[in-house]
Amino acid sequence: MISKLVLATSNQGKLREFEDYFRDFPLTIALKPSNLEVEETGTSFRDNAILKATQVASALGEWALADDSGLMVDGLGGAPGIYSARYAPTPQQCIERVLKELEGESRRRAQFVCAVAVASGDGELVLFAEGICEGEILTELRGNDGFGYDPIFFVPEYDQTFAEMSRDLKNKISHRGLALAKILPELKALIKLS
Repeated sequence: MISKLVLATSNQGKLREFEDYFRDFPLTIALKPSNLEVEETGTSFRDNAILKATQVASALGEWALADDSGLMVDGLGGAPGIYSARYAPTPQQCIERVLKELEGESRRRAQFVCAVAVASGDGELVLFAEGICEGEILTELRGNDGFGYDPIFFVPEYDQTFAEMSRDLKNKISHRGLALAKILPELKALIKLS
């Protein structure tokens, strides 16, 4: 019986977000131990998500879920991409770097990409999905919620940045929400079968 799912992250913000998605599941959601580090050596979001899920599952002998996500900006040739979280020392400096590099650039289309992988307790990849949310980068910050690049990522269809959206709306339309929507039914079926 699958009763626990370990998130291959130490990020409390991600834990809160994932708890929203899994609130109807008979699962305990936990963060990986902070001393269990997985080096992200992959060259794509997919590679890194699979690497983190399988390594954490193997190390702990428990089911694990990992996501790897980031911002890809057309005017920056797809950067910051897989380096989104490490584009600068702090989240605020990451935003500042993107805005500075986009000064005078008219191509501000962007997309948030999320790859999600689930591995069983023996480290085998069981599920994988990817979600993409299209938007554009504003010239200044808007909104107070969310984390990372949320205050500058604007979704024209909703006339809001991620940082202005309600949690429910963001969870529904975000790259992470779209990726999870693809695997949650399969994960629910696996839980029932185990």
